[in-house]
Amino acid sequence: MKKISILLIFAVLLSACSMNVNQFLGITPTPSIAPTFTITNTPTDAPTFTPTVPTPTFTVTPTLVGQKTKTSTPNATPTLLILKPAGVTLLPSVTPISLVPQVPIPGFVSISVSAEEFYKGKDCQPASVNFTVQVADPASVSFVLLFVRFKSKQSGATSEWSNSIAMQSIGVGTYTHDLISTEMKAVKSFENAWVQYQLVATDSNSKQVGRTDVFSERLTLLECILTPVPTATITPTVLVP
Repeated sequence: MKKISILLIFAVLLSACSMNVNQFLGITPTPSIAPTFTITNTPTDAPTFTPTVPTPTFTVTPTLVGQKTKTSTPNATPTLLILKPAGVTLLPSVTPISLVPQVPIPGFVSISVSAEEFYKGKDCQPASVNFTVQVADPASVSFVLLFVRFKSKQSGATSEWSNSIAMQSIGVGTYTHDLISTEMKAVKSFENAWVQYQLVATDSNSKQVGRTDVFSERLTLLECILTPVPTATITPTVLVP
């Protein structure tokens, strides 16, 4: 019994050591209230923005008062006036048929033809065409020769060149000739054909001192077709008595 009492006292002491004063005395502690903190935000001044305004720059454009814009005036084309004197009749200008060389004519100054076409035979006119040439160096030229041939207008076929035709000198380096159809070869084989021609100048030793290129499609030999003229028939009147 005595041992049991000692154990109980020992147990009570151990329990008392693990209890705090309030538990030992039987006092219920009052829970403490956590302090409340009030956060006060002190506003700071908002930054102030100062806008940068560019300073306008003004350019003064002078206005000219009373000044007109210069306008270019086209140059006037002069008009040639031909005044006819009183009592004078102006004759129409006549342009001769002259060949302006479009082919080289070394040794010659000019070449002209009297017509652009002529006829076979003698019944249709003109039955001949005149050639007149001017040589460049009359002192060195003794002869001027004319060569001609036919060229078909349909097929382009050509005939043989004619024999050299000597032109007549009329002085001052000028030579002339009247060409007729019988001086040409194959005249019966070509109808209404081109007449091509070429001129050669020689000295006294038959050395060439000038030769033109061939003149083509400038002269035509035409067929002579005669139109019959109707003959009036006289019918006698028989008077019956």
